[in-house]
Amino acid sequence: MAESDLILALATAEDAETLARLQIDFGDEFDEPEPPLEVLLPRFRRFLADPAAFALLAVSDGDVVGYAVVALRPAIYNAGGHVATLDELYVRPARRSQGIGAVLLARAVEESSLRGAGEMHINVDSGDTDARRFYERHGFRNSLPGSDEPVLWYFAEWDEWRPTG
Repeated sequence: MAESDLILALATAEDAETLARLQIDFGDEFDEPEPPLEVLLPRFRRFLADPAAFALLAVSDGDVVGYAVVALRPAIYNAGGHVATLDELYVRPARRSQGIGAVLLARAVEESSLRGAGEMHINVDSGDTDARRFYERHGFRNSLPGSDEPVLWYFAEWDEWRPTG
């Protein structure tokens, strides 16, 4: 793929359905079912309306071939003042290994920096070695500077969370 064949654009509210459908395709591919379109669509509309969030679309020959979804939050521990979280980066299977993911990632980092982020976090399943290799190849690591200890990510969904102690 020639880089000139690829167009990257910031998604707008009009792109919410396209993003929702891509998210469903992403979940289907990895056998992790996503909520149905009628649930995802208002979520993407709300997301795109938030100034602390953005999505990128990768378009080639008139077809959307990939996307990236990024949310920013204030942070006290870096000079940029914000941390970006790459929530999703997806390239359609038939278009992988053509540099599209690398271009999406670079543009997501650039846009995050323009919006005041001093770093980016990416959550990757430990068993997803392809994704881990991809991000490591592009300068991301899973340990803090000066340490070989892996950084861990914890989460709790409120409908399941129960305080202890």
